[in-house]
Amino acid sequence: MLRYVLYRMAAVIPVLVGVSVAVFVMVRLVPGDPVQIMFANQAMPTPERIAELRHEMGLDLPIWEQYLKYLWGILHGDFGESFRSRQPVFEEIITRLPNTLRLTFASLIVAIVIGVTAGVISAVYKGKWIDKVSMLTAIIGISIPGFWLGLMIMLLFAVRLGWFPVSGASTWRHLVMPAFTLGLLSSAVIARLTRASMLDALNQDYVRTARAKGLREYRVVLRHALRNAMVPVVTIVGLQIGGLLSGAFIIESVFAYPGIGSLAVTALQARDFPMIQGIVLFVAAVYVIVNLVADLAYGFLDPRIQYS
Repeated sequence: MLRYVLYRMAAVIPVLVGVSVAVFVMVRLVPGDPVQIMFANQAMPTPERIAELRHEMGLDLPIWEQYLKYLWGILHGDFGESFRSRQPVFEEIITRLPNTLRLTFASLIVAIVIGVTAGVISAVYKGKWIDKVSMLTAIIGISIPGFWLGLMIMLLFAVRLGWFPVSGASTWRHLVMPAFTLGLLSSAVIARLTRASMLDALNQDYVRTARAKGLREYRVVLRHALRNAMVPVVTIVGLQIGGLLSGAFIIESVFAYPGIGSLAVTALQARDFPMIQGIVLFVAAVYVIVNLVADLAYGFLDPRIQYS
């Protein structure tokens, strides 16, 4: 297993390099000059001052030289300095990181609880009304835009009922609505996959053997079928973590939640190249690491899986 882990970790390097190149090029293709956007609500400085600022930011260098300078900084732990705040990018990301991690893991718990429960119930009661309602709800959940669902939840629970605050992140009550919004969207995908995987597991010989031994149905479903059905579900859960991180970009803006997502939106609006590059690279690294952990979890769920 150690050899497998080292191989996967080595494979992370070209992935992150490719991501850094892609985001570095794409952000510079977006229309708008960062220096001019900095003074959008102020008197525009002289052309000499603009040229001086572009030199300070390194924007007057050829793009290949800018990238090599950026890559050299990353190798030394320097993600650059934000154009907007003039603060180190890494420090700003670390400051916002705890809020985003809380939102992501809270959303993941909501998604797993709702998705796995709905999927198992739908598989056990295949063809019954509860199965049809669960899958119809899952299809609706996949189709609904996240920002619209967030606004509807805010309108109901914050504006009409007044149960939760509209924005902020100072207490657990600020986390409920954005976490439920993100988790509900992801639970639809998990529910559909869990149902399909459970239906396949319930038709296996070991499940029929367990039933023939006289085991109670809940033990057959939870102990025998569900454990083996969770292997593909773990894969999709790992992918959903990346989806939750990217989905947080929109949801955090809807709920004015001070995390990495809202920081990324602000950076995009300001054409803050170093901040955008740092956030995308950070999210890509988390995404790759989570998928590695998901791969290693297969062996614990199914002893038949061997790593080489």
